[in-house]
Amino acid sequence: MARIQLNLPEKFLFSTELTVRASDLNYGNHVGHDTILTIMQEARIKFYQTLGFKNELNFEGSIGQVIADAAVQYKSESFLGDELTIKVGVSDFNKYGFDMHYLIDNKATGKEVARGKTGIVCFDYDTRKVARIPEKLREKLQ
Repeated sequence: MARIQLNLPEKFLFSTELTVRASDLNYGNHVGHDTILTIMQEARIKFYQTLGFKNELNFEGSIGQVIADAAVQYKSESFLGDELTIKVGVSDFNKYGFDMHYLIDNKATGKEVARGKTGIVCFDYDTRKVARIPEKLREKLQ
């Protein structure tokens, strides 16, 4: 059976660290698949904050973002107390959005835990419609 393959960008724009909590574990006693998406979201929010945005809902006026798609490729287990390093990069810009990539490594071992991608689409929360990428956001990402 074919598995998805996620290609990473040539460079990452941001890096942060998170510690695996008890609530991140599943019945297998390792980080659950759903938690990887949450870890990606936490890293994305921190990244936007370093760019001067308060959150994902307000890049300019009522324009924020929605996630159009998400993919994760799991590489190894992660356990309670592990320090994870999450790198964030972007690619594939169009007039409405871009792809955001994530590389999650175990800080102590250097072992890759997961890689992910989310399709970001800009969205006007007042009109409830897709919107063009605000120039301010595009400039900070490129």
